[in-house]
Amino acid sequence: MAHAPNVLDAKSRDLRGASTQVKAMLATDSVVVKNAAHLHGLCGGLKAGEITIDGDSGDYLAVLNDGAVVKVTGNAGKYVADNMTGGKVLVEGDADYGAAQYCYGGTVVIRGTAGDFTATMNKGATIIIGGDVGNDAATYMMAGDVIIVGNGGENLGNYLIRGNIYIRGDWASLGHNCAAGDVNAEDAQKLEALLKEYGIAADARSFRKVTPLSDKPFYSH
Repeated sequence: MAHAPNVLDAKSRDLRGASTQVKAMLATDSVVVKNAAHLHGLCGGLKAGEITIDGDSGDYLAVLNDGAVVKVTGNAGKYVADNMTGGKVLVEGDADYGAAQYCYGGTVVIRGTAGDFTATMNKGATIIIGGDVGNDAATYMMAGDVIIVGNGGENLGNYLIRGNIYIRGDWASLGHNCAAGDVNAEDAQKLEALLKEYGIAADARSFRKVTPLSDKPFYSH
């Protein structure tokens, strides 16, 4: 018989108190946190466990995540999953500015839209945006995959170094050092598996792939 998760109402708590309570609760089961939109930096640096934010989250949710699964049933604030190294961050709604920046690993799924500078300097994570993404997405990206089911803004992939951007919709403009082409059979297989895993209805073959023209984008070639 499954246990009911631990529930924390964070309405009257500050970040330190809520974080301490979440860590204590994770020792016995998963945790559901309610009324957490005012807490900036919650679930930072966790290495294990499953936490659900019931509603909207504050800024800097799950920064430095290193193995936990953090879910948001509403919208996420700025800089969600910043510098993540492992685990998963799953947002049912939208994400504000700077989502999934500087990530080294793990998976970030934003089912709605994401703001400007999403996936900046991605270094190895898989980042999926179910809707549109703002300007300068995947700027200075160095490794990993960014999958955009909707449209991209201006300067998509600006100064792309390494890694892959897959986009199903259109973009306002591509950034420096970017080339767009078709997905190959290996790409389609990877996309199909990821879209199926996260319940996103999209044909993998309808995506285009944006890759770097050179691995030295700051030099003439």
